[in-house]
Amino acid sequence: MPNVLNCPDHHVPAATRRKVLVVDDSRMQRRILAAQLAQAGYRVLEAGTGEEALSICAAEEPDMVLSDWVMPGMSGLDLCRAFRAMDRKGYGYFVLLTSKTEKGEVATGLESGADDFLAKPVRGDELRARLAAGERILRMERDLQEKNRLLTDTLRELQDLYGSVERDLQEARKLQQSLVKERHRSFGSAEVSLLLRPSGHVGGDLVGFFPINARRVGLYAIDVSGHGITSALMTARLAGYLSGTSPQQNIALIQSEYGIYDARTPATLAAYMNAVVLEEMKTDSYFTLVYADVDLFTGRAVMVQAGHPHPVVQRADGRVEFLGSGGLPVGLIEGARFDSFETVLAPGDRLFMMSDGVTEAADIDGNLLGEDGLCALMHRNAGLRGETFLEALMWDLATYSVGEMNDDVSGVLFEFNGAKQNAD
Repeated sequence: MPNVLNCPDHHVPAATRRKVLVVDDSRMQRRILAAQLAQAGYRVLEAGTGEEALSICAAEEPDMVLSDWVMPGMSGLDLCRAFRAMDRKGYGYFVLLTSKTEKGEVATGLESGADDFLAKPVRGDELRARLAAGERILRMERDLQEKNRLLTDTLRELQDLYGSVERDLQEARKLQQSLVKERHRSFGSAEVSLLLRPSGHVGGDLVGFFPINARRVGLYAIDVSGHGITSALMTARLAGYLSGTSPQQNIALIQSEYGIYDARTPATLAAYMNAVVLEEMKTDSYFTLVYADVDLFTGRAVMVQAGHPHPVVQRADGRVEFLGSGGLPVGLIEGARFDSFETVLAPGDRLFMMSDGVTEAADIDGNLLGEDGLCALMHRNAGLRGETFLEALMWDLATYSVGEMNDDVSGVLFEFNGAKQNAD
């Protein structure tokens, strides 16, 4: 058992006092130092050799070590090196007692891990000053350990929370993708293909279509302001308003007394949705919209553009035309007016309604793709159809942006084959 000297008159509980190990081959020197340390309120342990000191350090983990430099067997310098190599819970302050004053010797001691030096014979006031400095170092080390522990615990909690949020967002992504239940449908005289690629887990884009009646189909592309969960929640609400599976809930449709469905005009629908968003949703979010009511037999398409990028028609001969004049977003201004416009698709023509994630894709220098760039991509992929065309477009956008797509990308592709196809 190590020799432990406590000061019985000190009022600090023994369990909370710093432990100081005194190492010296001279029993008299140990007793003198031990008495001074006990008087100062430390718990004192004693060792007569370096080997004995290492055993005590392994069992007791003293806070400070005062070791003579020159001892038979293991020197104080060797003890310091071995002490630093030990696996400890906290930092230990090591002071070498020496009569060596040459700079080279002091440098060797510091390189070996010593924190401080005391010249022999040791003066009481200097001993207390050196130990006070050690106390400050140990307090800072303990504080740092506690802060690191708190940071580690907090980081672990944040990682657990992030993992939970990540799982929720993955499920939210699946749910949002499920809003677009059907990515492709053939109507005989025409085909509709949909593209929806959020830039994050969830996004604010929504695309879809629904039959109006036996000869007409409604197409829509929506982009809710902002990104993330708030925008995604609004797209879910809007998907219900334009449901293709529940026509009785679809605000674009009007049912006659005979049970036959017709549709609001595109401009009327935009105005109606504007009122609904402002009066019922009561949100700061708004959205842009392109909606088209297309006749599957004649190719006539009546549309409204509400702040969304211009819909584009690619004719059978490859020519590209941009339609519409802009318009106000939906849900931004009460009583906003929206105007319809129309075009006629001939067999072989196709209508593309896309979000600004397409035209605002940026290259490494920040140059936007723009309408000219989109024209070039549509010419390049003119021979592709349906989902293949949309996948090729996504590939080209990713190449242009060097893989960094910073916005949601969505689109509705309507390809008109002509009424003869429907009759076959």
